This record gives sequence, structure tokens and C-alpha cells, in this order.
Amino acid sequence: MLDPSSSEEESEEVLEEERREVLVVANSSQRSHPAAPRELGRQGDGGAARPASPSPSVRSEGREEQERLQREESDKRLRLQLYTFIARCIAYPFNAKQPTDMARRQQKLNKQQLQVVKERFQAFLNGETQIVADEAFCNAVRSYYEVFLKSDRVARMVHSGGCSASDFRDVFKKNIEKRVRSLPEIDGLSKETVLSSWIAKYDAIYRGEEDLYKQSNRMALSAVSELILSKEQLYEMFQQILSIKKLEHQLIYNACQLDNADEQAAQIRRELDGRLQQADQMAKERKYPKFVAKEMEQMYIEELRSSVNLLMANLESLPVSKGGPEYKLQKLKRSQNCAFLDIGDENDVQLSKSDVVLSFTLEIVIMEVQGLKSLAPNRIVYCTMEVEGGEKLQTDQAEASRPQWGTQGDFTTTHPRPVIKVKLFTESTGVLALEDKELGRVVLYPTSNSSKSPELHKMVVPKNSQDSDLRIKLAVRMDKPPHMKHCGYLYALGQKVWKRWKKRYFVLVQVSQYTFAMCSYREKKSEPQELMQLEGYTVDYTAPHSGLQGGQMFFNAVKEGDTVIFASDDEQDRILWVQAMYRATGQSYKPIPASQAQKMNSKGSNIHIDLTQSKFVWFAADRAQKHGMDEFISANPCKFDHATLFRVLQRQTLDHRLNDSYSCLGWFSPGQVFVLDEYCARYGVRGCHRHLCYLNELMEHSENGAVIDPTLLHYSFAFCASHVHGNRPDGIGTVTIEEKERFEDIKERLASLLENQISHFRYCFPFGRPEGALKATLSLLERVLMKDIATPIPAEDVKKVVRKCLEKAALINYTRLTDYAKIEDTLNQAPPSVKLEEVIHLAELCIEVLQQNEEHHSEAFAWWPDLLAEHAEKFWSLFTVDMDSALEAQPPDSWDSFPLFQLLNNFLRNDSLLCNGKFHKHLQEIFVPLVIRYIDLMESSIAQSLHRGLEQESWQPVNNGSATSEDLFWKLDALQMFVFDLHWPEPEFAHHLEQRLKLMAGDMIEACVKRTRIAFELKLQKTSKSTDLRIPSSVCTMFNVLVDAKKQTAKLCILDGGQEQQYHSKIDDLIEETVKEVISLLVSKFIAVLESVLSKLSRYDEGTFFSSILSFTVKAAAKYVDVPKPGMDLADTYIMFVRQNQDILRDKINEEMYIERLFDQWYSSSMKVICMWLADRLDLQLHIYQLKTLIRIVKKTYRDFRLQGVLEGTLNSKTYDTIHSRLTVEEATVSVSDGSGLQGITMKDSDEEEG
Repeated sequence: MLDPSSSEEESEEVLEEERREVLVVANSSQRSHPAAPRELGRQGDGGAARPASPSPSVRSEGREEQERLQREESDKRLRLQLYTFIARCIAYPFNAKQPTDMARRQQKLNKQQLQVVKERFQAFLNGETQIVADEAFCNAVRSYYEVFLKSDRVARMVHSGGCSASDFRDVFKKNIEKRVRSLPEIDGLSKETVLSSWIAKYDAIYRGEEDLYKQSNRMALSAVSELILSKEQLYEMFQQILSIKKLEHQLIYNACQLDNADEQAAQIRRELDGRLQQADQMAKERKYPKFVAKEMEQMYIEELRSSVNLLMANLESLPVSKGGPEYKLQKLKRSQNCAFLDIGDENDVQLSKSDVVLSFTLEIVIMEVQGLKSLAPNRIVYCTMEVEGGEKLQTDQAEASRPQWGTQGDFTTTHPRPVIKVKLFTESTGVLALEDKELGRVVLYPTSNSSKSPELHKMVVPKNSQDSDLRIKLAVRMDKPPHMKHCGYLYALGQKVWKRWKKRYFVLVQVSQYTFAMCSYREKKSEPQELMQLEGYTVDYTAPHSGLQGGQMFFNAVKEGDTVIFASDDEQDRILWVQAMYRATGQSYKPIPASQAQKMNSKGSNIHIDLTQSKFVWFAADRAQKHGMDEFISANPCKFDHATLFRVLQRQTLDHRLNDSYSCLGWFSPGQVFVLDEYCARYGVRGCHRHLCYLNELMEHSENGAVIDPTLLHYSFAFCASHVHGNRPDGIGTVTIEEKERFEDIKERLASLLENQISHFRYCFPFGRPEGALKATLSLLERVLMKDIATPIPAEDVKKVVRKCLEKAALINYTRLTDYAKIEDTLNQAPPSVKLEEVIHLAELCIEVLQQNEEHHSEAFAWWPDLLAEHAEKFWSLFTVDMDSALEAQPPDSWDSFPLFQLLNNFLRNDSLLCNGKFHKHLQEIFVPLVIRYIDLMESSIAQSLHRGLEQESWQPVNNGSATSEDLFWKLDALQMFVFDLHWPEPEFAHHLEQRLKLMAGDMIEACVKRTRIAFELKLQKTSKSTDLRIPSSVCTMFNVLVDAKKQTAKLCILDGGQEQQYHSKIDDLIEETVKEVISLLVSKFIAVLESVLSKLSRYDEGTFFSSILSFTVKAAAKYVDVPKPGMDLADTYIMFVRQNQDILRDKINEEMYIERLFDQWYSSSMKVICMWLADRLDLQLHIYQLKTLIRIVKKTYRDFRLQGVLEGTLNSKTYDTIHSRLTVEEATVSVSDGSGLQGITMKDSDEEEG
């Protein structure tokens, strides 16, 4: 791109000063550069071989400095020459286009941006942002921050330039997908909505406070520049790539005329012609490269000619002048049977006069008329304009006092020498006038070289006109069609055409990229009078011909059998004609005028635009020569080793690409691909050489830590393999020995690189980035291991190589992990507890590593899942050494290591490939004795605790039982849960542990039940047998202990699956039997109280002495005082006893079923005792007080137990019916015999006695 501030008209003194400054800067910068690594290595080796010298030789230092400066100068010259070729490729491409289908590359992250991202996520986690988030999202961000952002592998990936913001986002998205899938379903909220919301919040955190609008615009602009570059941008890019200064670019640009499409097309034609000659010379001298087969030599020549043939066809298909109007090339028929296009055979293409018909656009602008005096000021005037043979146009009307218009007329003509007529009219005022009056006219004969600025022209006026000095100011602009390369007046004399020496108007016409014609035209003629095709001619300057009159400066066009002599009126016109014809002929010889130092002048010349261009061309060439650029500009491309030049170009381009702002992974930008493609096609760089160099450079960068896309390596390797093995899709069949040898070296080196990357897959492809890279690396490795392109390698051989790589990977991963955890010193010097903590922490890190491998890399190893399992086993085997060392240091009977087992076992048992694997079995072998020892000690401890607890038990209620029972059941449950949480992987031992714990629980519960039964009976014996008896809470607690034991048995003594064992059935039966006995003891105690009440009633039995005394006493006393009814207190006291004990039992005992059973037995036994008591007095009439007391007891007992839920079938038993019948009969008897009756006490349900 040209610098807008630079001036091409600067003085020579300024240019010289610039050059001196450039040279000073270049020399100083070159001296400041460090030596190349290879040179440093050679110097180091040489220094080691020489004996040490206290004072180095000054001469030796000077020689080394001189050699260094020579190397730098040689490198600079190489870069300038290379840039010259590249600039031509950019200026006029005819083979390649900038690809638009390449994957879009993201902006890479740098260290500073990574630090900013960390700070933003840390601020979010600290609550310093306004982003609202739930706990689940915060946990996901915290995990992302700790595991990913803070990872040293991410820092290395950012440093290598292979990481973008898109990679960060993809890792987070992959991380949260599993989390969101595991969340419970929420009505009305889909998990896709949650994912979208989380991603939006992530984007907000990542962006921070940046202006979103500005960022989106910046990204859009960068994306466009990544896809398509203008020529100026391409020039600027390769200036940076090759370290070309702006001044140097400007000199090359101007001297090579890169903005002149004709010059560039001519340069291409000369280059292609040179390549054909080079191929012919090679075939003639038989100096071929060394091929793998002798018959390839002739094939190589055919390939060279075919490639040039293709380039010629590409050039032929281009428009004549790019950027011009829609003028397409005429498709000229050429012979395609020959090996290459024969440019010199004129008979192949014959042009007719109609092939060179041109089309011109004319613009006529009429400004004003001067010297119009013959008309009154108010008269109307106007102008007409026409191109002879075409339509006529008219200006607007104007007053004679101000005849000004500024009207433009546009015309199209096919005449290279058109005739233009402009006339001035005034409106006729006469009534009979049929036409307006003509005041004057002017006839012009413009050409494409005529002046385009407004000029005054004297008009021809009619006779007797007063306006003798009438002038018209107008401008005529006649464009130059894109295929008209030059035009002007020349003298000419030829043998076949222009056989008379005279001045003619010539036009150089380009019909196609390879067809030019020199045509002479007459006025008002579309077709040329005569024409001559320039193919095969050579143009050159000649000395004046004395015998020819007319023309000052001579040149000629020579061909076998024909010579045409031309002459122009001045030197500058001759130079322009020779330059134009030189481009058209395609000749390799460049004409040089006799004296280039002659000063230019434009005296007597009508050429304006082309003359300025000629001055500029010679001025640019002069500048280039002064700055030392002439040798690069005039160099013949055919004489250079473009394979070597391209190697330099591609290396420099790749270095620049990897250091730009995009995460390219080794892929060139579209603009770079375009230039490299164009260079290879134009200068004949073999495809295999290109890809071999590319592979070499990519591997070097990859070995130095850069992230390279393996797919890119695969493409180039596949191309080279197809070429070397003779299976190229483009038909190139020749293979050089050098290509084959280089391919074999690169193949071996590539295999080593790939194996190293697979061994370091965790660090070369961290967190699965770049996406799919590891899978592509494995695929490429399989391709590299193939012996040839057609024979696939056995799968077992690939598997063997991958297995070896993964074994190395296990060692590498574990070594780096222990270095990160800094565990070596801890295991050697720390106390046992610290060692164990460190090993547990190391185990967590190991699990995290393997989980990340599974999450990010398992898909790549999907073909060999067993190899990934072997890798994990190898990894764990290395961990085994540290784990065993730490466990051996633990004191005996120490149980702190069980969390380590649980941690490892929970991970291993969920992995189908690692479960019961080598490491898993080793882990079980270590912990089997510990588990057995722990259970033995716990069994002894629980038994002792149970014995001491029952001896000291106060039987105060605690939760569902007593303190001892609660402690027992909690310990048994905790022990079983501990063993269950171990999730022992070996089924037989796991079943053994479960069975043993169930049996242990049964033994402990049995001992607890028996001791509780004994304590219950002793406690019950100490209670009263009178109606004052109230069941103590300790008795209820004992009962609850049995009830809880019943429940805990179902939990602690039944094996999984519900299969009851005989031992468990025995315990269950024992508890059930004990509960029955306890209920029986309680019922017996209650019945004893009832029997004591009935024994008191027995005193009133009929016929006894005590009964007679009581009856008499009561009757006698009743005459004087109000004596209470005997027996009512006794009944009320008993009823109160029953109710309060019912309430106590209902409140204190936890199991409803046992309460109902107890009440059933209590009621049934009570009724049975009363029934038996009445049966014993079947022949006796009950005393009235006995009757009243029994009626009250029976009825209240019935009602109370019914309220407590005793079923009707139990309440209305035969015993109760018998009692009811007897008491009803006794009631009837008393009512008949004793007039006072029972005083409202009756067995009838409708009675209204008090509660």
C-alpha cells in the first residue's frame, strides 16, 4: 500500500538522504539482532574445540563480523528479490483467488486477557458484581474457576497462542451440561432454558464492563479482514512478513509498474515464454533432476509444458483490462493438441477487421460563446452538437447577452477518429421562416490523446456576418477503451502492410491476452484500413533512416520474413510506443533507448496523459536504480531457484501467521493462501515440495510448543504420500529422489512427534482443546504408520503404538501431578497423619485427572477403550507406591485410612473398566484385614458398652427407648452404614461382611432384650397390688425398648433383598415372645389389683358373720346420720385406677398395636375374674352393696375399654354376657325384695348415673 503522505516528485537530494538513513537504520538493526540458533550452536561447538585464549584475535573477530554482515546483506537481497516476485503475484493474479470457505479463526487470548478474565470471575464469586445467580450456577462457576481458569495447562495453552475466548466458552458449556442434566425437573422450566440462562450469565461475567456495541463492531471488522484482503493490505502484510521497508516497497511498486495491468500481463507472458524455453533447453541438454525412475525424465518435460499450457489458458481466460467496462475477451481458437501453446505461429490465429472494432464514449461540454455582437441582447440563441453519423443534441436556450450553458452531451461511436460538429443558432423572428438562423459552426477531430480541458475554438461564420471573431468554449473528452493500449500518429513502412511511407493514425488493440494488433484508421471509419498482428515480432529502437522523409525518432518491429519501420515526431512518443509494443509482443529482450540520460521535453507534442506516465516510469526507474533496486526489478524469474525462495517465503509467512492476533493453529489466512497459491502456480513450485516444506515448518513450531492443528498436518502428509507413492489426483507422475528421501525423513520425524503428543495428550490437548485435535492426531498416526498409501496397517500394530504412548503418558501425568502436589518431601519426612492427608489429597488429584481424561479425551480413544483403562491402571500403579508407603507408616489399629479407601473405591467401582482391576484388587487386599479388625474391635466395644449401660441404666425415657438401647442401636446402625458406605466391590466378601454384621446385631439385640425382660419383671414386682398402683415410666421405657428392638431388628438383622435368615427369625421370635410375657406380667399385675377389690367385696357374701355385722351396723347408724353408700368408694377407686393406668400406657408406650393387645388382654382377664367371682356365688344372692359395686365396675370398665379402642367382639364376649345376665337378674331380685332398690344403679344402658 502506498503511503498517502509520500510524494513521488521529491528531489533527488531528499531521496539520497532517505537512503542513507535507511541504510544506517538497517545496519544498526542488523547488528542488534542475535545470531540464529544454528549459528550459535556451531559457534559453541567451535569454541569448545579450541583451547581457551585469554585474548581473542582481533583479526578473527573482524572476519566473523564481516561474515555476519555479508550474511545479513545476502538475506536482505534475498528478501527484496522475493518481495518483488510476490508483489507481481499480488498485482496481477491469474491462477488463484482468496478462498471464502475457510473456517473462521477466533482472536487469541494473551496473558493479560487471561488475568483479566480470572479477576472478573473472582469478582463474581466474591459477590462484587450485579449479576444475580442461584447457588447451582455459583457452584458451576466456582468449579470452572478452580479447575480450568487456574490451571497451569490453560496458562501454557494461552502462552502458546492456541486459545481463544470461544475455547473458554465451549469448556464452560460442556462443564455445565452435565450439571444441568443432573438437576431435578422444575415444572414450567426446561433444562434448555436453564442452559441458555447460564451461558448468558457466563458471557456477562466474561465481558465485564466492556462496551458491548463497540466490541461487536470490532469483532465484525476483524472477521472481515480475516476473510478478504485488498491488494494494499496484502502488500502491507508481506512487507511485515519479509521485513520490507515502506520506501523499498514504493520503489519496487513504481519501477515494476504494479498498477499497470498491461505491464503485468506482459511480464507474465514473458515469464511463461521463458519457462517454455527453459523446458526445451533442459530436454535438449538432458539435464534433469534425479528421479526414482528413468522414464520419468521425459514425463517431467511434458509436465512442465502442460503446467505452462494451463497457465496460458488461465491468462487467456482473464478480461483484457481488469476493472474496465464489461468487455470480455474474444475466445480465439487455439490448437490444444500440442504440448504447449505456440505463440509465434501467425497462421494459427487470423484476425479480421471486425475483430478489432472499438467502442468509444464521447463527452462534449459546451460552456459559452464569446464575440456575439450582431444580435440584440434579448434574442434567443442555442447550440447543437453531433458526432458525424450519429444523433444530434441541443443545448438549452439562452439570451444573446449571456450565451452560457454548461450543457454536456454524451455520445457513443466506433470511430477512433470521429468528426464532431458544433453549431450556434438563433431563433428566427420572421413569420415565414422555416428554420432557425445559423450564426457559426466549428468542426473538431478529437482522439483519445487530445486535451480534455475546456478550450476556445474559432467558429466559421456565414458570409456578411458581423461576428468575425466569434469563439466558442467547449471541452471534448474521448475515453480510451480498456483494450486500446496506445494510440497516436506514426509514419510506417512495411513489406506486407503499409507499403507506402506516410503518416497514419495507429491504435494498438489487445484482442485477447495473447493477441495484439497494430491497426491504422481513417477518419469516420470503424474498421481499420490495415492491421498487423504482433505475435512473433520483436520491437526495438533503431537509428534514423536517411531515405525516409518524415518522422524524427525511429523504431521497428522485426519478424522472420517481415520488417516494419515506424517513426514518431519526438522521443517521448517513441518511448511510449516501444513500451506498449514490448508488452504486446511478449519478447524476452527489453528495448533500451540510445540515451536514457537525455532530458525529456514536451515541445511540439500533443500527448498529455501518456507523456506524464512516461516521465513517471523513467523517474521511478531512475529512483530504483539509485537505491539499488534495479537488479531485483530486472531479474529474470526463470533463472531463480523458486523452490528455495518459496521455502523462505512459506517459513516467514508461517512465523508471521503464528504471531498475529488470531488463534490460527497453523492455518494460513485466506490472503496468505491466495499469495502462496499464486506464487506456486506462476513460478512452478512443485506441490510436493511445498507441502514437505510446510510439514517441516509445522513440526518445528509444534516441537517448540506452538499449537498446530493435526488436520493440517494430515492434509499435507496425505498429499505428499499420494505423490511419492504415485497416486496424485492432479496427474503429476514424476517423483524425484530428493522428494522421496525428504518424505521418508519427515515421515519418521512426524511419527515421533505424534507419539510424543499422544504421550503428552493431557498437556498438548488440555481440556480437549483444540476440539477434535487428539482424535485427528490418532487418525494421522495411523496414516503415518502405513507403509504405502494403498496398504492399510493392521489394527493391532496401531494399537501397540498407542499402548506404548499411553504407558508413557501415565508416567508423565503422574510425575507432573506429584510435582504439582509437592508430595515427595512430605512422604519422606512428615509424620504418619500428614502423610495420610497428603496421600488422600493426591488421590483426589489423581481421580480428578482421570475424570478429566474421561470427560475430554475418551471420545478420541473410543476405538481403544481398553487402552485407556490400561493407561489408568498404569497411572494407579504409580500411585500405589506412594499409597503403600503412607499406609505402612500408620500406627496399628488406626482407622483414619478408611476415607482413602472410600474415595478410591467410589471412583473405581463406577468405572466398568477399572472395577475389580489390578489396582482395585490391590486396594481391597490392603484394606480387608483393616475392615475385619475394625469390625472385631467394634463388636467387642459394643458388647462391653451394652453390659455396662444395662447395669447402670436408670430407664429414663430417651427418644424411642432408654439411653443404653439408643446407644446400642445407633452404634449398630453406624457400623452397618460404615461398612455399607465402603461399597465393597468383591461380592463374596461384601456378603460376608453384611451377614456378620447382621448376626452381630442379632446377638446384641438378643442380649438387650433378655436383660430388659429381667429388669422389667423385677421392677414390676416392687410395685403395689392395691388400687394405688400407677405404672412407673421406667416400666413403660422398658416396654418401649422391646418395641424399638422389634423395629430395629427389621432394619439391622435382615439381609438385603428381604431374605430372612434362621438366625434372624430366632431373634424376632424371642422379641415377640418377650413382649407377650411383658404384656402378661402387666395384665397379671392389673388383675391382682382387681382381685384385691373383689376380695373386699367378698366380706358381704350372704351368710357370713361379717356380712351380718356390717348390715346391722349400717342400718342402725342410718337412723341417726346420713351414712355413705357402702361399696361406691371402692368402685370409684378402682375405676380411677383403671383410667389413670390406661392413660399412662397410652401416653408412654410407643407402639399402638401392643397397647391394643394389652388392653384386650386386660379387659378379657378382668371380665374373666369377675365372672369366676360371680360363678363362685352362683347359689348366693349378692349383697346389695356387692351388686351396686360390681354393676358400676363392670359398666365403667366396659365403657372405658371401648373408648380405648377394644373391639366389639372382645367387649361383648360370652364372659361379659354371662356377667351382664347375672347382674341383671340380681338387680331384678333386689328391686322386688327391697323397696328402696339400687338407688339409680342399674345394668340398663339408659341409666343416667354420673361418670
